[in-house]
Amino acid sequence: MNLEGGCSCGAIRYQLTNSPLIVHACHCRDCQRVTGSGFVINIWIEKKFVDASGATPKSVVLKGGTGKDHEAFFCDKCGTYVWSRYAVAPSGEALFVRAGTLDNPAAVTPDVHIFTRSKLPWVRLPEGATAFETAYKIDDVWPAASKERARRNIAAQS
Repeated sequence: MNLEGGCSCGAIRYQLTNSPLIVHACHCRDCQRVTGSGFVINIWIEKKFVDASGATPKSVVLKGGTGKDHEAFFCDKCGTYVWSRYAVAPSGEALFVRAGTLDNPAAVTPDVHIFTRSKLPWVRLPEGATAFETAYKIDDVWPAASKERARRNIAAQS
């Protein structure tokens, strides 16, 4: 998979050089507030597979849907949030790239919808969508290849 994207003004550009571990549609209130929308679509991928160029994103620490802090990265020229880093993510050094910043955001679709307990009532999930009221257990949702990648990433950091 070779996806490209960037911020609204073009100061930050990136290329994803591997497939995502998983793609989330997060409906938590924090994601709604930060995006100004009903939900965010996040591409969970190892940082080493995000080839960034141009301006260095600025960051701010915010509360995530779990109530724990996460670091959100944005362009200091146009304000576009390009990705986040969640310390609680158990797959090694990973980023959650905002799918809306892809040049072709239709190139990815959510594998799972999370924090649907705060989903806006007018949002309808696709028929048969995998969805959880809060978070989920990776072993119950992730494909085997993604679990193995995560296991190798964690082992490499030890």
